[in-house]
Amino acid sequence: MAVTDEAIEKIKGMIVSGALRPGDRLPRESELAAELGLSRNSLREAVRALSLIRILDVRQGDGTYVTSLDPQLLLEALSFVVDFHRDDTVLEFLAVRRILEPAATAMAASRISEQQLSALSNQLDKLGDAPSVEELVACDLEFHRGIVQSSGNSVLCSLLDGLSGPTTRARIWRGLTQEDAVSRTLHEHRAILAALRDRDAEAARSWATVHIASVEQWLRSTL
Repeated sequence: MAVTDEAIEKIKGMIVSGALRPGDRLPRESELAAELGLSRNSLREAVRALSLIRILDVRQGDGTYVTSLDPQLLLEALSFVVDFHRDDTVLEFLAVRRILEPAATAMAASRISEQQLSALSNQLDKLGDAPSVEELVACDLEFHRGIVQSSGNSVLCSLLDGLSGPTTRARIWRGLTQEDAVSRTLHEHRAILAALRDRDAEAARSWATVHIASVEQWLRSTL
């Protein structure tokens, strides 16, 4: 194991064991290096690596702290990585969405509040019956984000938020080239919302699956 990797594992061990908790300040560099049996250089590299993935927060002139370790914060690294996807992997991102998002939508059916339902309905009403493709895709992102947030699972929400970016261009492309894409998307959104209002988890799951699969099917036919 490389020296820096060993240093990362030792700091990780302190966090996992509870020796360092969210918000805690790490001991001074010289003290921590001695405690862990590491050189100061390898410790410094480990801290730099862990700060990049939002586990540690280096505050200039104040010290280094363990972050909140909130899932949304930690999964920001996923969003960064998927931004480098190749066009030929978009189908794979859509396939993952098709697995996760219907499950989140079904969870939301029993947990979504009346206020959240009204917010989703207002989004669709504001969009109207003949939006531009750009307006439709922007609404699509917010609509699904609102539903997933209503599921009450912050990890699932962060994962899907990170996965939505690579499919945005495909959704715009579909809206511009497929004749009935806009009307079909509006219909599917309304059907998902109706299922959520009825607290029908299986109907919500089914319509979410149809909605994502239709984009996936169209994209597969064009490649």
